[in-house]
Amino acid sequence: MSFRDDNDESRDLKKPFLHTGSWYRMSSRQSSIMSSSAQVLRDGSISVVLCVLIVALGPIQFGFTCGYSSPTQAEIISDLKLSISEFSIFGSLSNVGAMVGAITSGQIAEYIGRKGSLMIAAIPNIIGWLAISFAKDSSFLFMGRLLEGFGVGIISYTVPVYIAEIAPQNMRGSLGSVNQLSVTIGIMLAYLLGLFTNWRVLAVLGVLPCTILIPGLFFIPESPRWLAKMGMMEDFEASLQVLRGFDTDISVEVNEIKRAVASSSRRTTIRFADLKRKRYWYPLTVYSFFLFHL
Repeated sequence: MSFRDDNDESRDLKKPFLHTGSWYRMSSRQSSIMSSSAQVLRDGSISVVLCVLIVALGPIQFGFTCGYSSPTQAEIISDLKLSISEFSIFGSLSNVGAMVGAITSGQIAEYIGRKGSLMIAAIPNIIGWLAISFAKDSSFLFMGRLLEGFGVGIISYTVPVYIAEIAPQNMRGSLGSVNQLSVTIGIMLAYLLGLFTNWRVLAVLGVLPCTILIPGLFFIPESPRWLAKMGMMEDFEASLQVLRGFDTDISVEVNEIKRAVASSSRRTTIRFADLKRKRYWYPLTVYSFFLFHL
């Protein structure tokens, strides 16, 4: 049975989550207006850079969440009559939410795709920031912080994966660094804006990155590698063609991705019972030594 046949069932299940308004689907088949817009993106590198700039709003949201609690501490404690320990809980709850989001992010990104995963991450972020901005007591404050953290946990996994999967080989390193750069930009914005606005206004401003990200996701293609993994070969080639430019020959890269996906599908998973084998003893011993001596 071929790799494509193996994924027929998966394709049928996943496909409804895929097409959330990607313009490249319309430009090639239906809309002449959209095709004129696509002409601007004929250079593959320009197309990839624009996709990266759109998803970089996610790490900016990440950084904004990290930096928010510092410039707002005195005002929140004063306005909501919180103790230092209560505010410390508020500050740390984003890490708790991020832990949950990070644990679930892999499965979410594999099931509904990279774009769908970012959409899922953006919604609780927006709700969380609104909950904080209208908070009258610590309960809304804590709930909003947890929701923010959950979204950030998904973003922290999905954005680097998406960028790595759409970037051409010669640009992968430089584009990959955009993720961390965006996080630091988000932290800087939280500190700078916190100098001039109160904590409620700053929370409303925290809604903006994900509010812009959601419509932006409708105008970028899904990850070609994820599409290939799901067996959606027609969509996979269309997405890759958009990213590399409409005049670019993508046949070599198509074959490389197909081979890589087929190879990964055959890769066996290590179970806990396998750790009893001698071949794993040495690396586990070395890892344990450094873990407990740091």
